[in-house]
Amino acid sequence: MSASQPRLLLFVGSYAEANDPGVYVYEMDSANGEIRLLDQAAGMKNPTFLGVDAEHRKVYAISETSMEGERIGEVIAFDVDTESKLRELNREVTIRPSSSHIQLDRSSRFAVVSGYHGGNVGLVQLQADGSVGRLVDERQHEGQGADPVRQDRPHPHSVTFSPDNRFALVADLGLDRIVVYSFEPEVGRLVYHSEVSTPPGAGPRHLVFHPNGEWLYSINEVNSSISHFNYDAATGELTLQDTVPTLPTEYTGENTTAEVAISADGHHLYGSNRGHDSLVHFTIDPVGGRLTLVEHVSSEGGHPRHFALTPDGLFLIAANRDNSALAVFSVEPESGRMTFTGRTVSVSKPVCVKPVWF
Repeated sequence: MSASQPRLLLFVGSYAEANDPGVYVYEMDSANGEIRLLDQAAGMKNPTFLGVDAEHRKVYAISETSMEGERIGEVIAFDVDTESKLRELNREVTIRPSSSHIQLDRSSRFAVVSGYHGGNVGLVQLQADGSVGRLVDERQHEGQGADPVRQDRPHPHSVTFSPDNRFALVADLGLDRIVVYSFEPEVGRLVYHSEVSTPPGAGPRHLVFHPNGEWLYSINEVNSSISHFNYDAATGELTLQDTVPTLPTEYTGENTTAEVAISADGHHLYGSNRGHDSLVHFTIDPVGGRLTLVEHVSSEGGHPRHFALTPDGLFLIAANRDNSALAVFSVEPESGRMTFTGRTVSVSKPVCVKPVWF
């Protein structure tokens, strides 16, 4: 393959101590799903989630550090060279006491970090050269949810930007709310706009927009469910439509959910169950957006904390944290059904996998 041809790269974040590798770069064969390691970077504590700017060949990792004796989050910027090697550009501290997730806005000029433990979200400016700038805004959530153990205080877990980049939607697991902020990039600010509640005790974790921009889906960690909302792009308002379980009716063991994703054609939605250790697959009604269960497939490992579809939709890669492995599934384009390919890759405690054409 020549240097001018794009490569399908997987960027993986993980739980790691600072002296150990924590961010990995793999190349994936888009024909057969084979994966091989290209590079890895150390020097970060728990670089669990990543943001990728493929156009400018940049990767951003969250990490944990300390300042004045207190724990604080940081964002680390990497350049990805033509050989797919990682070169650290810089790092900047963000929110206290740490960050749990990072999301780039749709222009890749800003990143938002979520503070699960601090109940806060921070807006970080990214510089023209791709390096990390300063924290320019921070929002603090207040309150609690229905579950006295898991929801005793706010727990913003992730942020998703609206398709037109006008709004930043925060999934607050601790409050059973999706909080919508107006995103004002010209002044570097998040302004409270509105909010919507999930069912009590649901615990929204991650969000995904349908390709039509009219529906939003929340995978709910605490009660193992997925909620479907109608989204008004003009007003930024959400309206709850339905909530369905992610588990088989006969399953009675412990479980929390993790990631949610939708196929590029908008026909299929996938989620991951930790405990049941499965990938759940629904079809999406093309008229109303409601979900119909299709199948549960073993994640081929323990605690599938994250997964992702490849850009062509032909493979799904599950990041199984507890057995330190990526598992590769083929996806049948029409039916959306998953089949384990038999391919796995050992990687220590993976938390995030981002497949991107580079």
